[in-house]
Amino acid sequence: PCKAMQPELAELEKEYAGRLKVEFIDVWKDAKAGEQYGVKAIPTQIFYDAEGKEIFRHTGFYSKDDILKAFRDNGVALEPAS
Repeated sequence: PCKAMQPELAELEKEYAGRLKVEFIDVWKDAKAGEQYGVKAIPTQIFYDAEGKEIFRHTGFYSKDDILKAFRDNGVALEPAS
């Protein structure tokens, strides 16, 4: 699931450049990062608002469309970069 998400995240990062920051952390390479973010299973996606406040968390594969819906459902309106 982690590897399957990488292209989804790359698309989001490209399409929403300047409006959405995508950060991929490999907890196999950096286990402390998993602890720091309270990751219990992988993949875990953590969504933050513009102020850095966590607004939503999901565990398991999450498609690009699901990610965009999660932002909308949590009051974050994103428009693709032009």
